[in-house]
Amino acid sequence: MARALLIYNPVASRTDPEIVESITKVFAREGWQVDVAGTTRPGHADELARQGVEEGVDAVAVYGGDGTVMQAVRAVVGHEIPVGLIPAGTGNLLAGNLGIPRKPQEAARIVVRGVSRAIDLGRVERDAETHYFAVAAGAGLDAIIMGGTSTSAKRRWGMGAYIATLAGTLSALKPIPYRITVDGTTLHTDAVTVLVANCGEIIPGLLRLKEDIRFDDGFLDVVILRAETALRGIGVLGRLLLGRTTDTRQIRYARGRCITVEADEVRPVEMDGDLAGETPFTAVVEASAVRVLVPNGR
Repeated sequence: MARALLIYNPVASRTDPEIVESITKVFAREGWQVDVAGTTRPGHADELARQGVEEGVDAVAVYGGDGTVMQAVRAVVGHEIPVGLIPAGTGNLLAGNLGIPRKPQEAARIVVRGVSRAIDLGRVERDAETHYFAVAAGAGLDAIIMGGTSTSAKRRWGMGAYIATLAGTLSALKPIPYRITVDGTTLHTDAVTVLVANCGEIIPGLLRLKEDIRFDDGFLDVVILRAETALRGIGVLGRLLLGRTTDTRQIRYARGRCITVEADEVRPVEMDGDLAGETPFTAVVEASAVRVLVPNGR
């Protein structure tokens, strides 16, 4: 009998204990044994996933947001055990890029019926620890928005909470000088945000950074957003919403395997929606670092 470890975060913005029970029933109907473990402290998902790896489970499933997912992913890197995503957070960015359904029961069926696929990760060494991101790491406005959006707002409004924070931040836009080194070549530019992206959609189904950004090509993509005024900031977002992702004065792109981001003023940094210190940082691609369970055909 196949066996899965189901990790869930009780305090994630959309987590429901009754749904946890319904997810376990999906596994049972498919003939899987499932061990359920709830996180109780920061970093606990990492510990639980490592224990599952040691015990030889067939899959590690995560019912939670991007933060809980990435904690579990950290424990599975370098192993063949795949990770299954059951969205329950605000953004669910990786799940969206992988085509995972938002309905938990449908996502659970992907864990038991889907296919295992290797994806890249970005790796950042910080404070003597290794951190990973699956979607993007960013310095500037995006991190300010993540840090300025409360948990209660995310619980109530979902992605709308981030949009509200963005609207309140646009008037304070101020490009600053960045130095971005891509595989040894340094670019000097002013920007409000510098993203190092592994996935193309920063808001799945709505906001795509660029059509050819892929999570399995062995590269990271740099997306530089410039906007001297609030109006131009709205224009940049409008271009992305409309899919106009060609290289322009307001949006610039680069691609490489090792990216260092430095700024003349210290900027906050986020990784997959969670605050992760300040500039500078260096991201290195880990090709085919982890296996994830995705719908057939993805």
